[in-house]
Amino acid sequence: MSDPNKTVMGGPQVADPNKTVMGGPGLDPNKTMMGGPSLNTTITIKPVQCPVCKTFNPPGMQVCSDCGLIFEYALDGDAFGAPTIRLPVLVDDNGREFVVRPGVNKVGRTGDIALEDPRVSRAHAVIKSDQGALSIEDVGSTNGTQVNGEAIAANASIPLSAGDKLSFGGLELVLGMPGEANKTAMPAGGRTMAMAAAPGQVAAVAYLVQEGTKHPVATGKMTFGRRDGNDLVLSDPFVSGSHGMIEADGTGVYLTDTGSTNGTVVNDAKLTANQRTQLRPGDRIKLGSIELVVEFAEN
Repeated sequence: MSDPNKTVMGGPQVADPNKTVMGGPGLDPNKTMMGGPSLNTTITIKPVQCPVCKTFNPPGMQVCSDCGLIFEYALDGDAFGAPTIRLPVLVDDNGREFVVRPGVNKVGRTGDIALEDPRVSRAHAVIKSDQGALSIEDVGSTNGTQVNGEAIAANASIPLSAGDKLSFGGLELVLGMPGEANKTAMPAGGRTMAMAAAPGQVAAVAYLVQEGTKHPVATGKMTFGRRDGNDLVLSDPFVSGSHGMIEADGTGVYLTDTGSTNGTVVNDAKLTANQRTQLRPGDRIKLGSIELVVEFAEN
């Protein structure tokens, strides 16, 4: 007769119900399983931050929605179809945009919003963005900060609205809010105002020819980039949201790259950012995979 207190060597093993079972068929639903994710598991999908402009992009984006940088590797698809994140921007006279990100944005010659102007202090002001509400504070700058022409006291928090004109020591920028560029401005009272005369068509002084399509260039300034709201919208991932500007006057037609991420090439030469370059007939402008040929209008 076997003693129940003795250890038995050999023979079939008896499964211990308290042990953790690794995989295999016939699993007990009450036991702990080690394996793949359950349908009931919550998966956190994090936005991807651009290493250049620091914009947070929805999961699955292969191109930065703000500056156009191509990410180094393909990201996993976004199962939830998250929309492109749009943030407020400060726009200067040249059409260059400075993104205002959530939280505290330091404004100055160095900081989150870097303004390369001698009138701007190294640490000039801060703009706070909290769930869509924006405010500005001057942090003791030398030449002061103004909102819509009125100077603000140091360390006083002033709320901001779309269209406000901000002056940093004399350098003026306009605050643009997401979606404002596509809104139709209505006159006071919501009534439609009659036009005194039909708008005349502005004569083109030159054309940018893209695979047979002619984009007219008239006297004045013309912005171009990937984002809606530019005078010329170019759908290419290498083109920045606000890429550059073309100016035409009595002396000629000029192109300026306003600080794009991937640059602008004219006749195989890459332009220096913010340097005004005169265009000649037949010049070829490369913007990512897009090529534009300069053609002057006949007098």
